[in-house]
Amino acid sequence: MAADERERVLRCLNHAVTMLTRSMDVRLIPEVGMNIVYAIPDARGREDVAGVLGRIVNLGGQVHPVGDVAFGASDHVARIVLTAMRFDPDIRSAANIRFSDAVLAELDSLMFDVCSFDRAAEPPGVQTMDWGVAFCCRDGVPDVIYDRGAVGKEPMIRILGEDPVTVAHNILKLSNRITYA
Repeated sequence: MAADERERVLRCLNHAVTMLTRSMDVRLIPEVGMNIVYAIPDARGREDVAGVLGRIVNLGGQVHPVGDVAFGASDHVARIVLTAMRFDPDIRSAANIRFSDAVLAELDSLMFDVCSFDRAAEPPGVQTMDWGVAFCCRDGVPDVIYDRGAVGKEPMIRILGEDPVTVAHNILKLSNRITYA
């Protein structure tokens, strides 16, 4: 059963990556690259969360996954999902996209539940994603969590959902609406 579930997670994540590769606006990819992840039910660590090896990057103006999907391929985005799952075990997928005020405005117009955290308020000795995601999930897991960055840290938007196809679909809805000045 466990092997079947892991295989199902990989198939579903591959489908979501294909959706993004075919249709996502490349301008949504952050400078640090993008990842989309999917956890098995009851995931306990990053080895239980599949992501894209090497992330998804802008390669010659195209959305390009650097490697295959695999378990343990993400640390940063995997921690987002693992923390969110402590508050709602059904939220097993997330992706990071480029931050901009224009994107935030579209997220608002799409009526997503959006929450933010301030990296300057982070207590010492904790991981930013663990603390920031937990801060935003106190009253339920939002659709979107963002921060405006800090010195040496790129501002980022994270899209959360029950599965990567839902997350990809929400990114594509946003992708179809964004405009940059």
